[in-house]
Amino acid sequence: MATIRQYFETDFDYCLRVKIKYDLGRDSYEGAVLYDASAKSAFVAFYFPGTAHTFEGFLSFLGSLQYGKTGLNLDGGIVLPSAKQFPGQLRVENSNPFVIRYQLFGDPSWRDLFSIGTSARVFFYSETNLSPFDIERLQAEANTMGHDLQFRSDGYAFGRSQFEKPQAFISHDSKDKELIARPIALNLQRKLCPVWYDEFSLKLGDHLRQSIEKGLKECSKCVLILSPNLFANNGWGKKEFESIFTREILEEAQLVLPIWCGVTKHEVYEYSPSLLNVKGVDWSALGEDEVCRQIYLAVTSAA
Repeated sequence: MATIRQYFETDFDYCLRVKIKYDLGRDSYEGAVLYDASAKSAFVAFYFPGTAHTFEGFLSFLGSLQYGKTGLNLDGGIVLPSAKQFPGQLRVENSNPFVIRYQLFGDPSWRDLFSIGTSARVFFYSETNLSPFDIERLQAEANTMGHDLQFRSDGYAFGRSQFEKPQAFISHDSKDKELIARPIALNLQRKLCPVWYDEFSLKLGDHLRQSIEKGLKECSKCVLILSPNLFANNGWGKKEFESIFTREILEEAQLVLPIWCGVTKHEVYEYSPSLLNVKGVDWSALGEDEVCRQIYLAVTSAA
């Protein structure tokens, strides 16, 4: 099951996302301002890591939010909406101040995206679970403060997971997680392509081998990140490859999607000669967006 953090980062992919940081006392919270051009509405979402948050803490947080007055700091830049989901086109103007204009399909006018006013809608993505009673209490208190709150935690993630089956398994060495594997996982999720990725799919206490084998059996494709780190590691990465290769033989199907990351043909041959007979893509030459576009096409055409 995907984690609540994954949904925080990938929900509302039809919106432009401005990543923010909100400092409250000695604590700092990760959040986003989301601009929905179709509804001409902007709203905010915040992520609360860890399981130690309390009803009183969430209530205090809500009380600190004042529209038009609360200081929100840009943190990590801007994520454009998914081209597949956005009902129009965008024009980015690298000026000072930074400007993004949008034009909805059928509308002759170009409008300033940042002129959209912020609504009272607030989303909390929390690793701390509150009881239904406390969530209702929190929402009632939020209403008195002028907020329209939706509280999303494990119940939300579980409900979503009932309708989402991972389509691609991402096999990688742990040293390639931050720069390659995680960006691929997030990019595919934004394309509405659920993935099995350890950081999102494994929870504390899960049986590692059973979870991995289940993911390898269920996914229609295996994205294999070929890197010097993978070739030097004979641990789980090698076992995952052997498992998916065995499934290829059993099903007489091509399941591996190789992503070449700083490796040569000779190195790939030494790892597995059969991989040279499979068309792969070069991460360094094509970049994240194009690599993920090709993965998406390969995965969805097989589904």
